[in-house]
Amino acid sequence: MTQEQIILFTLFGAVFALLLWGRLRYDIIAFCALLIGVVLGVVPKEETFSGFGHPATIIVALVLVVSAGLVRSGAVYLITRTLVDSSRALGTHIVIMGGIGGVLSAFMNNVAALALLMPVDIQTARKANRAVGLSLMPLSFATILGGMATLIGTPPNIIIAAIREDAMGAPFAMFDFAPVGGLTAIIGLVFISLIGWRLIPHSAEDGGASGDFAEYIAELTVPAGSKVIGQRVIELEEEADKADVSIIGVIRDGKRRYGAAINTELKADDALVLKATPDALDEFRSALKLAFSEEKREELLKAEGRGLDIIEVVVPQSSRLVRRTATDVGLHWRQSSVLMGISREGRRIASRMRKTKIREGDILLLLVPKDRGPDVTEWLGCLPLADRGLAVTQDNKTWLAIGLFGAAVAAASFGVVYLPVALGLVVMAYVLTQIVPLSELYSHIEWPVVVLLGSMIPLGAALEDVGGTELIANALLSMADGLPAWAILTLLMVVTMTLSDVLNNTATTIVAAPVGIQMANTLNVSPDPFLMAVAVAASAAFLTPIGHKNNTLILGPGGYKFGDYWRMGLPLEILIVAVSIPLIMVFWSF
Repeated sequence: MTQEQIILFTLFGAVFALLLWGRLRYDIIAFCALLIGVVLGVVPKEETFSGFGHPATIIVALVLVVSAGLVRSGAVYLITRTLVDSSRALGTHIVIMGGIGGVLSAFMNNVAALALLMPVDIQTARKANRAVGLSLMPLSFATILGGMATLIGTPPNIIIAAIREDAMGAPFAMFDFAPVGGLTAIIGLVFISLIGWRLIPHSAEDGGASGDFAEYIAELTVPAGSKVIGQRVIELEEEADKADVSIIGVIRDGKRRYGAAINTELKADDALVLKATPDALDEFRSALKLAFSEEKREELLKAEGRGLDIIEVVVPQSSRLVRRTATDVGLHWRQSSVLMGISREGRRIASRMRKTKIREGDILLLLVPKDRGPDVTEWLGCLPLADRGLAVTQDNKTWLAIGLFGAAVAAASFGVVYLPVALGLVVMAYVLTQIVPLSELYSHIEWPVVVLLGSMIPLGAALEDVGGTELIANALLSMADGLPAWAILTLLMVVTMTLSDVLNNTATTIVAAPVGIQMANTLNVSPDPFLMAVAVAASAAFLTPIGHKNNTLILGPGGYKFGDYWRMGLPLEILIVAVSIPLIMVFWSF
C-alpha cells in the first residue's frame, strides 16, 4: 500500500472505531477526520469543503425542510386520522400503520415519518389497552423499509445516486430504486405484519405504554403551608391509589431516602418521588395541592401569567441533553422550563430530576410556559411524543402542500427539473405561502447530518483517488473467486449490511458504494447491480438500536432492550438479502 492509502485507511478505521465507541457525536468525528486528511495532504485543500455543496448534501437538507412542511400542513394527519382505529386487532393495526409509514417514508425523511406516526401508534395502544412495544418496533422497521423505494426516501439512496453521477455521468432517477427497493420493502412489510411482530420478546409486553402513554419517575414538591406537612407518607397512599400513582421515595435537603419511606413525616420543600403517567401525576398533584417544582421556581414560571403546559418528548442522539443534566443546559433559566420526570425503562434513577444525566432514548416530562412547548422541544433537539404538535397544523393549506410537493416529484421524475432545484422550489413555495415560517426554515435541517455528509464525501473521494476502494474491492473479489455473480452481490450486501448495523448508514454508504463500482469495473460488468445492492443493504439496519436513528428513537418508548431488535431484525435482514438479490438480477442485469 502507498503512504496515502495507509493514512486514509487509518483515518477511516479511526472514524469507524470512534463511531462504535459512541462517546463523540458523529459529525464532530467526521469533520475532524476531514481536517486531519487535509493537513496530512491526502485530501486536496481545494476539495476540503466540496462535500458541503455536493448534490447529495443539498438534497438531504431540502428533504428535511419539505418533510417539516408536509407535517405542518396536516398532510400526513389527513391520512392517519382516517385510517387508524384502536378497535382493530393488533395484526391489522400493524399492517395499516406499517403501510402508512412505508408510503410516507418513501417521500419524506424516514425519521420525520416515524416521529409523526409514533404518537399515533402510542395513543392507539393506550386506547386498546395493549403494550406499545408490540407495535412500535414494526412501525420503525416499516419506515426504514419504505425509504428504500425512492431516491429521496433515505440518505443512502441520495448518496448512491450522486456517486453514480460522478462515476457514470448520470444519477439514478426518482423511481429507479422502486423495482428492487420498493418490492423488497413490500415483502419486508408483509413479513413484519404477518410474522415479524410475533417474534418480539414477551418482555416488550411489559414495557412502554400499556394502557397509558408512559410511566415516569417524577417529582412533586411539598409547598409551604401544604396540608400534607406533618403527615406520614403512608397516609398519602389512599390518594395515590385513587390517582394510580406509586410513591417510591422522598427527597429531603437534596438527599434521596430510598424505598417508599412510609413513616417519614413530610416537611415543606420535601420532594415526593413518584411513578406515574402524566395524567395521574397531575391528578395527584391537584388532589393534595402539591407543586410541580421548588416553590421559587414555580413562582418564576407563573410570573409571566401565560399559564403552563406539560409536554412529553423523546431524546435522540443529537439532543443537547444527552449525557448532560437539565441544570447543565440551563433548562430553567434559558427556557423557563422544568424537568418533571424521566421514563427510562429498566433503570433506577437515584438523583434529583434536574441533576440526573439524560440518556438517549429517555422520555422526558417537561413543564413549559403556555404554547412554548414546540420552542422548548426544538431548542433541546428532542422529538415530541404527545399529540400537542411541534407546530400548529394549518389544515387550510393541506392540499396546497401536497400539490406543490407532487408537482416537484413529477417534474424531477420526468427530467423536467433537476431534483435539487425542484426541491428548492418547493421549499421556497412553502416559505412564501407560510406553510413553513421563515423563522423556522433552517431549524428543520438536521445540521449534524449535513456536516457528516460534507465531511465524509471528500474523504471517500480521496480514498477512491488513491486506489483504496480498489484494494477493498479486490479483497472481496478474492474471497468470492470462482463464485457466480449472485454470490458476489450477496457478499457485498452482507458486508455492507453488517457495517450499517453498527455504524451510521451514511458513512457506510460513502465507503461501500465506490467499492461496489470498483468490483464491477474489475469484473467488467455494469456497476448498477452493485450500487443497488449497497443501497438496499445500507438501509437494512435492523439488528441493533444504534444502526438507524429510528431504532434509537423507539428504544425508550417501546420499553425495549438492546438485544430485543435482532429477534425480528435478523430474519428480516436474511429475507431482504434473499429477495433483493433475485430482483437485482432481473431488473439490473450485469
